[in-house]
Parts: sequence; C-alpha cells; structure tokens
Amino acid sequence: MTHLRTAAGGLLAALLLALLPATAGAAPSGPATAAEGPRVALSRTEGGKGGEITVSGSGWKPGALLMLLVCGRAEPGRGVVGGTNSCANTDGRAATVDARGAFSAKLPVAEPPVPCPCVVHVAGVTGQQDTVDVAFTVAGHPTAPLPESAGRPRLAVLASARLEGSSGVLVWFGAPARREIVVTLGNLGQTPVEDPVFEVGTSHGVFAPRYEERQWRGTIEPGRKALVKLPVELTAGAHGDYQVSVRHGGAVLVEQPWGVGRPWGVTLFWVLLALVVPAALFRIGMVVVDRVRPPLDGRRARGRTPAPAPTPVSAATSASASESTAVLPWFTPDSAPSETSPTTKGQA
Repeated sequence: MTHLRTAAGGLLAALLLALLPATAGAAPSGPATAAEGPRVALSRTEGGKGGEITVSGSGWKPGALLMLLVCGRAEPGRGVVGGTNSCANTDGRAATVDARGAFSAKLPVAEPPVPCPCVVHVAGVTGQQDTVDVAFTVAGHPTAPLPESAGRPRLAVLASARLEGSSGVLVWFGAPARREIVVTLGNLGQTPVEDPVFEVGTSHGVFAPRYEERQWRGTIEPGRKALVKLPVELTAGAHGDYQVSVRHGGAVLVEQPWGVGRPWGVTLFWVLLALVVPAALFRIGMVVVDRVRPPLDGRRARGRTPAPAPTPVSAATSASASESTAVLPWFTPDSAPSETSPTTKGQA
C-alpha cells in the first residue's frame, strides 16, 4: 500500500513539472495581448492608383468613429510629416467600430500630394483619439527620404500662453466665439522646424478635447524662438468654462482656460418673441372679428320694434289744415266790425 502511494505521488509530481513550463509560457500572452491596444491590418500592402484595399482592425473602442487615409511622407511609429496635408483627403473613408471593437472598410488607393514612403493612416475622430499607421506602397508614386528628425517633437514652450481677441455683438446672440491662442515656442532640436502642424482642441467639463489641425506658416531655426498664433473657435451658442489645449508631436504643449459668457441676446429675443407674438395674434383676431360681425346699426335695429310708417297726406287735406290753423278759434270772419255799421258808442 505504501509503495502504491509513493508511486502515485511521484506520477503526480511528474505531471505538474511537465505542465508548469507550458503554463508559465502561456500566462504572459493574456496581458501582452491586452497591452497591444488598437490594431490595423490591410488586405494587401501594395496597390496602384484606382485600386481598392480592405482595411480591418480590432482592439478599438466600441462606437468610435475612425478616419482612413492614404498618406505620404510617413512611416509607422514616426507619424505623418505635415499632418493630413500630406494625405489624399478627398479619397478618405470613415468607419465605425462595432460592439466587439472591430471594423472593416474599403479604401480606394490614391496618390497623396507628397512623395512616399506611404502609410494607411487610421485615426480616431470621435470616441477615441488613437492613431495607427500601417506601411503601404503606392505603385508608381514618387519616393523621397524622410528628414532625419521627422516626427520627433522639438518644440518647447518658453512663456505662458494667452488668449487674444474679443467677442462681437453677434456672439451675444449665439454666434460662435473666436479667439487666438498665443504662445512663444523655442526650437530645442538641431534642425529647422518648417511649417509645423499643431493640434488645437477645446474641452468642456468632463468631456475630452476634440482636436483640429492648425498649420503655422513659418520656420523656427535651431536655438531660436517664435511667437505662434493659432485660431480657436467654439460651436454656436457655446458658453461656460472651456479649456484650450495645443499639442505637437503627440505631446500637449499648452492648456489655457477660457470662460465664455452666456448669450443673453438669445434669451432677450425669446422674451420679446413671447410678448410680441400674442399681441400680434390679438390684433389680427380683432381685425377678423370686426370684418365678420354685422354693423352696429343693424344690430340695434334687430333689437327693437320697427316704428309704423307715416300715413301719406294729400294736398287738399294739407291745404284745409293750413286754413284751419290760420284762423284763430275765438275770432271768426262774421264777427269782424264793418266800416258802415253803426257803433254803439254814444247811444242811449
């Protein structure tokens, strides 16, 4: 019995030792997969103008809206030199991530406005701000080497940023508020920075900023500084506490608060509208009533008994009536004194 227990124990130990290497080798695969983040794959890595490829991905945030572009002067891991100005924007496509975090879309092969090396650039527009570049060859398109320092951030903020500009009268009635964020940047690298592309975003409350590209025209020589002004614009009717962010090369350079007043002109407009519209409707109603109801004389005539019509009088009757009214009742023609009749005065 003892020999059987010893043999069973040895067999169990051997099985555990045999499974341990496999388990140890498989354990890191889970965290490594989770740490990879969003991924993108292409149906083929080369194509000519007018063709079409299928772009698919996984590991993205469900519901995110993505932008797919063919860009030049770019390499995976180094970004796109010049931003979307180096991409074939008119032939871009949009894709929405499904509930599993995956997407698949058709993308036409187009020639970017700058030479290759080229990539298929997948960037989050809403819901996710990640970007992934996959190398792609556009057949027949020119090729040129990238600058040695392309894609590396070399700019630093030398002074605090500020917002310049003022709101006009239209902003008081809900027009978009506009400002310029002004910042002094210095070139800490060894090569000039020509026409850098910045990303300017605005955020409100707990929402993440939505970035838009702004290209600054000019060159910052090594060891020199420059005053950079970038336009910022909010949506119509926006008000409250906002934060303006500027980033370059994936790094946030500036964060500046911006307090936007409430558009009281809109409130005043609705108050006046609430007063004017009822008054106008009342006036219109009174005019309609005056036109529909009968005249006042007609209403009075219907409310009383009509007077009898006067009896017609003939000419003879009127003449006799005039004669009778001409003679006094106490005087008649027969009683009038005559000149030949004697008077009673003086008689006995």
